[in-house]
Amino acid sequence: MNTKAFLRLLLPALCCLSASNLPAAGKIELRPRDHIAIIGNTLADRMQHSGWLETLIHSRHPEHDLVVRNLGFSGDELTVRLRSQDFGSQDDWLNHVKADVIFAMFGFNESFNRLEGLEDFRKDLESFIKHTLEQDYSGKGTPRLVLFSPIAQEGRANPDFPDPEANNRYIEMYTEAMAEVAAANSVPFVNLFTLSRRAYEQSEQALTINGIHLGDPGYGALAPDMYVSIFGEPAPSAEGAEFEKLRAAVNDKNAEWFSRYRTIDGYNVYGGRSHLEFDGVKNRDAMLREMEMRDVKTLNRDRRIWAVARGGDLVIQDDNLPPPVEVESNKPGPFEFLTGEEAISRMTVPPGTRVNLFASEEQFPELANPVQMGFDTQGRLWVAVWPNYPARTPWSEKGDSLLVFEDTNNDGRADRCIPFADDLNAPTGFQFYRDGVIVVQAPDVWFLRDTDGDGRADWKQRILNGLDSADSHHTANALALDPGGAIYLSDGVFHRTQVETARGPVRNHDGAIYRFEPRTGKFERYIPYGFANPHGRVFDRWGNDFVTDATGNHTYFGPAFSGFIEFPDKHSGLREFWNRPSRPCSGTAILSSRHFPEEFQGNFLNANVIGFQGIFRVRVKEEGSGLWGETLEPALVQSSDPNFRPTAVDVAPDGSVYFLDWYNPIIGHMQHHLRDPSRDHAHGRIYRITHESRPLLKPAKIAGEPIDKLVALLTEPENNVRTRAKIELGARDTRAVIAAVQSWTEQFDPDQTADQHALMEALWVHQWHNVVNEPLLRQMLNSPDFHARAAAVRVLCYWRDRVADPLDLLRAAANDDSPRVRHEAVRAASFFTGREALEVAHEILKYDTDYYLDYTFSETLRQLRKSASDLYLPEHPRALARVVSQLSDQELMGAPNLEAVLVERLERTGI
Repeated sequence: MNTKAFLRLLLPALCCLSASNLPAAGKIELRPRDHIAIIGNTLADRMQHSGWLETLIHSRHPEHDLVVRNLGFSGDELTVRLRSQDFGSQDDWLNHVKADVIFAMFGFNESFNRLEGLEDFRKDLESFIKHTLEQDYSGKGTPRLVLFSPIAQEGRANPDFPDPEANNRYIEMYTEAMAEVAAANSVPFVNLFTLSRRAYEQSEQALTINGIHLGDPGYGALAPDMYVSIFGEPAPSAEGAEFEKLRAAVNDKNAEWFSRYRTIDGYNVYGGRSHLEFDGVKNRDAMLREMEMRDVKTLNRDRRIWAVARGGDLVIQDDNLPPPVEVESNKPGPFEFLTGEEAISRMTVPPGTRVNLFASEEQFPELANPVQMGFDTQGRLWVAVWPNYPARTPWSEKGDSLLVFEDTNNDGRADRCIPFADDLNAPTGFQFYRDGVIVVQAPDVWFLRDTDGDGRADWKQRILNGLDSADSHHTANALALDPGGAIYLSDGVFHRTQVETARGPVRNHDGAIYRFEPRTGKFERYIPYGFANPHGRVFDRWGNDFVTDATGNHTYFGPAFSGFIEFPDKHSGLREFWNRPSRPCSGTAILSSRHFPEEFQGNFLNANVIGFQGIFRVRVKEEGSGLWGETLEPALVQSSDPNFRPTAVDVAPDGSVYFLDWYNPIIGHMQHHLRDPSRDHAHGRIYRITHESRPLLKPAKIAGEPIDKLVALLTEPENNVRTRAKIELGARDTRAVIAAVQSWTEQFDPDQTADQHALMEALWVHQWHNVVNEPLLRQMLNSPDFHARAAAVRVLCYWRDRVADPLDLLRAAANDDSPRVRHEAVRAASFFTGREALEVAHEILKYDTDYYLDYTFSETLRQLRKSASDLYLPEHPRALARVVSQLSDQELMGAPNLEAVLVERLERTGI
C-alpha cells in the first residue's frame, strides 16, 4: 500500500480528532419495571462482580423494580463475538432479558486495529446503532441505548506491565470516533477514557488489576461519574451500611445470573451434545430445565434488591423453582466399591515398589472426585476436588474445593485436611504463584491468597476472563509451569475463547494450549492445534515439554508445534512422540527422584482411565532435533478394579510418587447423561508409591528460607525442588533475588559442561522475574552443552523485543552444530516478520534435517509467507501516528490540503 492510499484510509479518522468537544447526546430516563441489559467486552463483563453502578441506579429508583442483566463477554467487539455452538446471538439474549435499556461497551479490542481499522469501526458502530434502535426486545417499543467508550490504560509504575501510551493514543482515537457517531445518532455517550484518566490521577491506589481491566476500587471510583453521564444528575451517595447492604444484594443476584448466562458445559446444555438421548431423556431436557431454575433464582434475588432499595429486606426462599427433570441411569449398577485399603490389593506395581493409601473419602469425606494436585513450598499436598462433576446444580448446597493435606508425623498418611477454598464450581486446574495460588474456574482464572495465616483463602481476584467452558472436562486443566515461570492452560474442542490483553485480544476456536505470564499479563496461543482435549503437559529438566491430547492419548514433542501461527490458523498434523498402547489419558508427569533407581529417572508418566486403568512409564530418548518415547514394562501402576481412575500423578518432596484416584464407576460426557444418577460424587483417593530398597529423600526446606538458601537449591537434581524454590523466589523482592542469583553464578565455570544446568537455572530465574540479562543470555547461547544452548534460544524467543539484534543471534543458532539448537532457532523465527526472518529459517537447510526440523521449518515458512506481502507496511501506521501526534489542531483542521501536509511530513521520515 503506498503512502497516498494509506492516507485516504486515515483522513476520515482525522476528522474526529476534535470530537471530544462535541456536545453530549441527550440523557435517558428510566421507567418503572425497565429491564437494563449490559453488553460489550471485559469492561462490561467484570462490572457485574462489583455492582457499583447498578447499586447507584437502584438506590436512586427504589420504586421502579428495575431488572438488570449483564450480557458482557470478554473479548467481544461490535462484529466479533465468539461463542460455543448454539449459545445464541446477541439479539437472542437481548430478547431473553427483554431489554428496554442497553448499555453498550465496545471499542477497546477494536482499537488494536489501529488507524487501518478506524473507519470500519465507525461504520460498524453506525450499523450497530441503527440495528439496535430498530428492535423491540421487550415488547414495549424501541430500546434506549447508551454507548460507553473504553477506559484508558492505567500507567501505574509497574515495570512488568506494558507502557500505556501507545495503546492510549489509539483508544483515544476510537473514543473520539464513538463520540462523533453517538452525537450524529442522538445516542447518549459516556466518555470513560477521559473519566478514567482523571480517576487514575486522583486515586492513591491502582484502579486496574493489570492496566486495562478495572478492579472493584476502579468500578467504585468511576460509577458516580458514569451515573452522571448517563442520567445528567448527581449520583446518590455510595457510602454507608445501607448502600453496602444493597450492593451485596445486587452482587448476590449477579452471581446467580452469571452461573446461568455463563453456564459451563454449554455444548451439552444447548449445543451439539445436548441432543444426546439416554432412556428417552436428552441432555438438554434436564439442563435447560436447570437454566429455567436459575432464571427463577435470579428473579427471586431481584425481589430482594427491590425490598432492600426501599429500606426493607426479604428472605430468599427459592421454593418456587420448577422441578428438575428426572433422569434414569443407563448403567444402574449395582457397583462394588472397595475401601481405599482394599483397592490396593487390585493394583500391580514394579518389583521393589509398594503402594500405600495416603488419604481417602473414608477419613476425609470432602475428598471426592480429585482432578489435580501439587506440592507447595511447605511440602503440603494440594488437591482440587470436583464432587459436583460435571457442574453444580441449581440446588447444590456445597461447592467444589481446593484442599490442603498434611502428613504431620511423616508416616506417609494424611493427618489433616484444610479447605483452602470452597464454594467453587469445577476447579479444573491450579498452580502456585507468589504467595498464593492461581485457580481455573471457567470462564475466569482467579488468584487466591491467604492473608491472615489461617490456611484459608480470604483474598481473591479475577486475573483472566474469557476462557470458554463449553465442555467442562475440556476446560483449562493440569496447569503446568515452565522453568521460566510461565503457566500453561488449555482448551478442548467445542471451545471459543476470547481473552483481552494489553497487547490485543487473543482468540481461538476449538483446541489450543495457552501460555500465560502472570507477572506481565502476557497471554498467547502457545499451541493451536486440532486437539480434542489436551489434558496433559509437563516440562522436563531442560524445558522441553510433552503435550498430551487426552481423548486419544496422543502425546507430542511440544517444541515442534509451538511456533507462532496467526489466528485462526492452527498447526498441521504432527507425529506422536510415543506409540501409546491405550487411551484416554487423564494426567502426565516426569519422574524425577533419586529415591527411585536409575531406570525410573526421567520417565514420562501417562495416566489412563478406560482401556488401560493405570499409569504407563515411558523412556525418553534423544534423537536428532527432538525426543521420542518407548513404553517400559511394567507400568508404574495398574489396577483390575473397574472403578480405578488415576487422574493425576506427581513427585513428592521426599521423592515418593503420589497419584489421585477419581474412583468412579462411570466417567465421560458422551457415554452417559450429564445428570446420570450413577455418577459418583462421594469417592476419591490419594495413593503413594515408594521403593522399598531405597531411602526417601530429606525434603528441602523452602517456605520462608533466606534467598541465598533458595538459590542454592537450584542445583538439586529433582525437578520439583527447583520449581518450588523458584515459586518461593517469585514471591520475594526482585532486586534482591536477581542480586543473589548473579552472585551465586560466579562459582560456576561457563566452559564446564557440568555447570551449565545451574547457569541455565539462573537465566530462568531472570525470566521468572521478567528481568532481561542479555550478557547471561548470550553466554548461554554459547554454552558447551547443546541442551543449554537450545533452552537459551527459547528464552531469546520470549525476550526478542528487549534484546539487541535478536535475528543475528537466531542466525547463529540456526547454524549451530546441534540439530536440537537449530530446531529451536527455526521455531523462534516464526515469531518475527520480514525477509531476514525468512533467511534465518532457511539457514537450517545448509545441514541435514530430520522429521522435527522438517515439520517446524514447514510451519515457520507457512507463517512467514503469510506475512510476506506486509513486510514493510507494519511500520507505516507507527510512522503515521508519530506524524499525526506532532501536528497542531490548526494544522489538522485548517490545512487546505491535509493529505499534502502528511505526505510531506512522512517523506521527512524516509518512508
